[in-house]
Amino acid sequence: MDILVELNSAQREAVEAISGPVLILAGPGSGKTRVITYRVAYLIKVCEVSPRHIMAVTFTNKAAREMVERLHQLAHGAMGELTIGTFHAICARILRRDGKAIGVNSGFVIYDSDDQISLIKRSLQAIDLDHKQYVPRAIQSAITAAKSCLWTPTDYRQHTRSYFEEVAQRVYERYQQLLTESNALDFDDLLMKTVQLFQQSPEVLSRYQLCCRYLQVDEFQDTNLMQYELVKLLAGKYRNICVVGDPDQSIYAWRFADLRNILNFEKDYPEANIILLEQNYRSTGMILEAASHIISANRQRKPKGLWTENEPGVPATVIETYTEQEEAQFVANEVEQLVSRGEVRRGDCAIMYRTNAQSRIIEETFLRYGVPYKLVSGTRFYERREVKDVLGYLRLIQNPSDSVSLRRIINVPPRGIGQRTLGELARWASSRGVPEYQALSVLVGQERADIMLQSPFRSRIAQSLTGFVKMMEGFLVRSQELDLVDLFDLVVKSSGYREYILGEVGGEERWENILELRTVVREYRDLRLDEGLTAFLEEAALVSDIDGYEEGTDTATLITLHQAKGLEFPIVFIVGMEEGVLPHFRSFDDPDQMEEERRLCYVGVTRAKQRVYLVRAFRRSLMGSSRMNSPSRFLRDIPSHLVTGGDLWSGEDRQVADAVYAWNRPPTEATVVPELKAGDHVWHAQFGDGVVKSCRPVKDDAEAVVAFDGAGEKRLLLSFANLERVE
Repeated sequence: MDILVELNSAQREAVEAISGPVLILAGPGSGKTRVITYRVAYLIKVCEVSPRHIMAVTFTNKAAREMVERLHQLAHGAMGELTIGTFHAICARILRRDGKAIGVNSGFVIYDSDDQISLIKRSLQAIDLDHKQYVPRAIQSAITAAKSCLWTPTDYRQHTRSYFEEVAQRVYERYQQLLTESNALDFDDLLMKTVQLFQQSPEVLSRYQLCCRYLQVDEFQDTNLMQYELVKLLAGKYRNICVVGDPDQSIYAWRFADLRNILNFEKDYPEANIILLEQNYRSTGMILEAASHIISANRQRKPKGLWTENEPGVPATVIETYTEQEEAQFVANEVEQLVSRGEVRRGDCAIMYRTNAQSRIIEETFLRYGVPYKLVSGTRFYERREVKDVLGYLRLIQNPSDSVSLRRIINVPPRGIGQRTLGELARWASSRGVPEYQALSVLVGQERADIMLQSPFRSRIAQSLTGFVKMMEGFLVRSQELDLVDLFDLVVKSSGYREYILGEVGGEERWENILELRTVVREYRDLRLDEGLTAFLEEAALVSDIDGYEEGTDTATLITLHQAKGLEFPIVFIVGMEEGVLPHFRSFDDPDQMEEERRLCYVGVTRAKQRVYLVRAFRRSLMGSSRMNSPSRFLRDIPSHLVTGGDLWSGEDRQVADAVYAWNRPPTEATVVPELKAGDHVWHAQFGDGVVKSCRPVKDDAEAVVAFDGAGEKRLLLSFANLERVE
């Protein structure tokens, strides 16, 4: 019972409510993850529940690690067989152990987003479609949407409503075939296959329901249909399910998160115990009151009376600059002034924005002024070319059927094996009905039998291919004898990759990244090689942007509002507080999207502990055009006694600026809205080439949904976007 002493009355009630369904509505900074951690410790230490009957599900590896570290202290190491991790990590473990019941081989590799795009391009080619005409990322989004509804390719065929969806369905069908041939699963498959496993194998489900006799789920407002169905199946027998979340912080609808999961929890579990965590431990009173006024306008929510014992603090600072350049200059200058006055460290400051494109001018300004910063979601470590190359070798050793890894490394370092050869290899493998690596092994067998005349490859190419296969065969043999670190060293040395990478411009930095990867590998050297290699590759595949975020460094943080969720900072700057930016223009005619934009603003404000700055620009250049944007409607929701600040220029200067802008701005009636229809090819100054998926009238404008190659799917107002039709 001593572990309850540190909790407030509501938190204690949430921890002690262990029987039956429990819905914990937890406001920002109210200690929701703390409550889940203490519930698990309470179950183990006080209720004497075996850890093997407890499962705790989080949304990030970072949260899972922090929970494990805290549990070791609270439960004094009595963790036993406790199951804790992200949805994807837990599902990966389940499928490796029991996936064979639905035909999933335990040696599967996990394909990340780049791997998926590569496979989609091959799928398009296989059905004689051009990936320049049908944007792979748009098709990837369509496949993810289908899987989030638990639709197989056959199911998807029944729901197609447009030509694009018909194409996406055909690609989806071939894409799944290629995944199967490669013994690979994508992120969505990890969830979907686990749901299918439980639905088709009651015996397996029964075993895991015992492991979930007490199920805890964090961030429940961010679950999608697959995750909700998974949770429902696991909790179906004992119904001791505790979900923690906040509808006001649901900001991932674009990832197909469904707010209805938490709003309708009581319908599926009418006997649920509802507990509110309303005391905020993070923010000052004024920050909390301002945030409450912002979110109160939403209808899709469960009201909470947030309060805090923290000091009242100071009002939010609202600043209006003339351009985004002045906006960035203000932020850089204010950060340095706060630091010079000794009020904060640079590492206490976070600059948040609605879209990644907004970070460019802030980065340039910080560099010019010499303000150290770190950008969350630059190129992630595991996405760097040299890291993915080495991982490709290790993945192929673990799973020789992995065609994406084979194609990635077969000519790295260069071996004279080009795309034409890979095309011939694919056709040759297909004619034999075997994976590409197995076809190459046949080629080596022909060489050893001295019957190379049967090969479709010229002598020089055949030698390169057989040389590659012999090298990989050597790695496979040695992998039975070496630990993971020694295998890593052998691959890097014997493949010639070290000399190759050091011979490039910037090779020293790339080599340092490989050495850093080796440091990660060392954490798995005590495991048996097959277990260690699988665990290491799985960890690398499932890592997220925020998992690499390091607290404590004395650099300002540049981060999107979406990525900031779950973090906190003493000082927060939210830039781009304008109509069209936050809220984003694509939400103007969609009430549900507008409510999500409001939740996004609410999340940003509630990341602040001591002080929040809300900054806007009078004029902003975005997506190739310069526009005047009015102040964000969210600013108007904050009462005047909770804000301070104003313009950075005098009234006279502002009048001149307004006049100059009005003189140079084209009249509204001169704006030409192009006529577009689904299937049109267009070009955009920022996003490049794309294909129109749909176009509909919106008041005096039109809105198009465009799938861009490399930028994904975008919703654009045509008078704003300056799209050019490509004939």
